[in-house]
Amino acid sequence: MAAEQPTILATSGGYKPGHRTRLEFNHLVHYAVELSGAAGRAPRITHLGTAGGDQRAFNSDLSDAARVAGFDLVHLNLFTMPNIADMEEHLLEQDVVWVNGGSVANLLAVWRVHGLDAIFRRVWEAGVVLAGVSAGSICWFRGGTTDSFGPQLRPVSNGLALLPFDNGVHYDSEPQRRPLVHRLVADGTLGETHCTDDGAGLLYRGTELAEAVTEVEGRQAWRVTAHAGDGPEAVALEEPIETRYLG
Repeated sequence: MAAEQPTILATSGGYKPGHRTRLEFNHLVHYAVELSGAAGRAPRITHLGTAGGDQRAFNSDLSDAARVAGFDLVHLNLFTMPNIADMEEHLLEQDVVWVNGGSVANLLAVWRVHGLDAIFRRVWEAGVVLAGVSAGSICWFRGGTTDSFGPQLRPVSNGLALLPFDNGVHYDSEPQRRPLVHRLVADGTLGETHCTDDGAGLLYRGTELAEAVTEVEGRQAWRVTAHAGDGPEAVALEEPIETRYLG
């Protein structure tokens, strides 16, 4: 089955400590599966760890998490070469694509080398749920803020732009994130920017924001837009987005 319309779940979460494994999937990953409509069989999920260099040890942790959850999970590795011959055919057969965090700048560059930028648009349009955390959130937007280039956050503006907004992740947990988003929105470097605290996620149906959700009570999503200030320069206005607890 496929989602009824193009669907993206962009998050700053998805994992929790496991009982007998290092990780388990938290509510956000399960919500992505629910959105896909998969039923009557093990949900098919493909994980991309491109942003972290396709770390095989982390892949193993996610395989354990998938076993606990009852998911049929495959890793699409691009290092040192793609491990799947026809990536588009494979992705179109999935219920959910889950993209892990790391360097969004490197992820975007490697994806474009392999043509995944165009492939993901077709996969999204076909109703496969696209989801992910951190870099795996920003990639679906026009851009956002990133530590891909060093410890000081910088803007990135060459996302896949499936969604006509910018994105801020880890909004409550990394002190540079919020003030930089505000500055970049005010000066026009970023447009309307949708942000998630750790544990929160944003659901888009088509290119419209449908709802905000969280797997951690009290965590929030936010919208930041530019508005005229008292002087000649615009100022950033931050508004909370009503956020539904999934727990």
